[in-house]
Amino acid sequence: MARQERAIRTRRTILEAAAAVFDERGYTSATIGEILDRAGVTKGALYFHFGSKEELAVGVFEEQLAITLPPQSTKLQELVDSGLVMARRLRSEPLVRASVGLALDQGAMDLDRTPAFRMWIDQNAQMLGEAKNRGELLQHVDVAETAELLVGSFSGVQLLSQLRCQRQDLERRVVVLFEHFLPSITVPAVLARLDVSADRAERLLSQVRTEEDAAAVPEEATVPSGA
Repeated sequence: MARQERAIRTRRTILEAAAAVFDERGYTSATIGEILDRAGVTKGALYFHFGSKEELAVGVFEEQLAITLPPQSTKLQELVDSGLVMARRLRSEPLVRASVGLALDQGAMDLDRTPAFRMWIDQNAQMLGEAKNRGELLQHVDVAETAELLVGSFSGVQLLSQLRCQRQDLERRVVVLFEHFLPSITVPAVLARLDVSADRAERLLSQVRTEEDAAAVPEEATVPSGA
């Protein structure tokens, strides 16, 4: 168990180092040597987890979706939550920021960036499909097209926010996106119950952190009676 935990920590350290180097230098200019220096691990340790620089990039891509949020009464609320939390994490987590940066890095000609968008679109399509099966979407809504439109719209909004103010207003911009987007796909009864507020992401992340901290606390050893 201790060896497995060390391996998980090492993998995370390598990903965080790669994300920082990709974010600072861009994918094409980043080198394995720079990532090794930043991570403080051996070449053998890096190649145990990742076979190439491209595999490192895919690992960084996966981090943008590597969070489990609390379930909600509607799938559309979960869709909103994923977008709001993504916006918050883009501002505060280098791994997520590097993931999106890599996906939009048009200079990375030797990197297949489609997996990043495919994973993101598939996640949204799954939530939208479940929402439609539950009767939360208007009849005319095409799930696949809507998932692609949402991902494309979010990508453009976050890029504009980055260029204008280093994403300082990103949560508010994503709220505006949802306020315009949701009425065109959502049945009125569900739309009226959705919480699309700029501070919702922080509340959700605080709940996630509290649950993770509680799960990490070992159970107290029971003391036999009469001891």
